[in-house]
Amino acid sequence: MRLHINIDHVATLRNARGTPYPDPVQAAQICLESGADGITAHLREDRRHIKDGDVAALRELLVGKLLNLEMAATDEMVEIALRIKPNVVSLVPERREERTTEGGLDVAAGGDALRGKVQKLVAAGIKVSMFIAADPAQIDASKAIGATQVELHTGDYAHAFGDISGDDDSVRNELIRLAAGAAYASRAGVDVAAGHGLTQDNVGPLMEIPQIEELNIGHAVIADAVFMSLAGAVRAMRARIDEGLSNRRLSS
Repeated sequence: MRLHINIDHVATLRNARGTPYPDPVQAAQICLESGADGITAHLREDRRHIKDGDVAALRELLVGKLLNLEMAATDEMVEIALRIKPNVVSLVPERREERTTEGGLDVAAGGDALRGKVQKLVAAGIKVSMFIAADPAQIDASKAIGATQVELHTGDYAHAFGDISGDDDSVRNELIRLAAGAAYASRAGVDVAAGHGLTQDNVGPLMEIPQIEELNIGHAVIADAVFMSLAGAVRAMRARIDEGLSNRRLSS
């Protein structure tokens, strides 16, 4: 299971005071040294956390390591990606008024404009991943326009898991839905990742889905770092993932 740490909110903390610290690039180095397999960063159109200079510095740091650049499917962002050359571009929906990415990208409605952007990235040797709901129509559309990976949006699962009403059926139903989507994508020959709202508490059950081979986790790790250091938070998340994988092997 590949674990990619999203370091956006290190930049959020930096930008709150306009200081040069904490440095998200330094955070990326600590994450890699502590068990992360790669680094994810979302360059938003409004630059609310990660800045252009951060992305360039991350690319320089991560020579031989994986950089996953999350971004909206805009001409500006495609040009930046073609210049920076991340290993992976994850295309996500983006609205200025949202606090964080809400829901998956509607690839099926993207048409020729989205296809053209994906093809530019693919032609440059960049792997393209689509951040989508676990919906067969969106998976089919992603593959059809050239994406070789989908990242299943786990926000609804995370919300169900954290519901104080303790509705186990909602959690179970979300896991079933994600498992069905992951299996469908795998049969279609598409790599499967997952992310959004994942924490030490809820990541374990997700490991019951064998087709998921990559996780992108950010906010919870940075929040845990307040209490246990960034290195400790990454190691703790890695341990919970490994525990979930071990439980899956034992149950099988």
